[in-house]
Amino acid sequence: MDICQFPHRSGFRRTNVAARLLVLGVIFSAAASFSAVAQSSAPDPHVTPGAINPEVTQENIQSTICVRGWTRTVRPDRAFTQSLKRQQVGELGYPDHRMSQYEEDHLIPLSLGGAPRDRRNLWPEPRFPADGWNAELKDELEAVLPRLVCNGRVSLEEARAAFATDWRDAWNRYVGSR
Repeated sequence: MDICQFPHRSGFRRTNVAARLLVLGVIFSAAASFSAVAQSSAPDPHVTPGAINPEVTQENIQSTICVRGWTRTVRPDRAFTQSLKRQQVGELGYPDHRMSQYEEDHLIPLSLGGAPRDRRNLWPEPRFPADGWNAELKDELEAVLPRLVCNGRVSLEEARAAFATDWRDAWNRYVGSR
């Protein structure tokens, strides 16, 4: 084993380099384990139960959510969602404060008439959750369910409920199985 001398208050102290490296490795491994990976792929239902846009109903879907580009008319600006994401990451006690590790997401998507600016419908979704159910998979479901609603194969209420209860179960039902 290599023994080196490191500066110390009282002069130089002999220290085992391998032991120091081991300690540093343990510290960095522990820090890495507290990343966004530790967050859930589904929000806390008490904090983010989902909320709907009252202007979107089953009766008017052909003039709202089924119109190409409609979500652009209701999507909140990036400054709003970025600010809310920073605030929520702190409030929810997420240990990883790197904003790039999260996507501020609508639990009930705008494409199904989810409330655009209601905090009950927005949450910092981890990009790399431990269970592997990431934002890309949720986005797949967000593409499939609105088409089924607009084609009359699934009701708007059923599609919204699928996201509000557990989008992962809905993904298995409507997209595929994992």
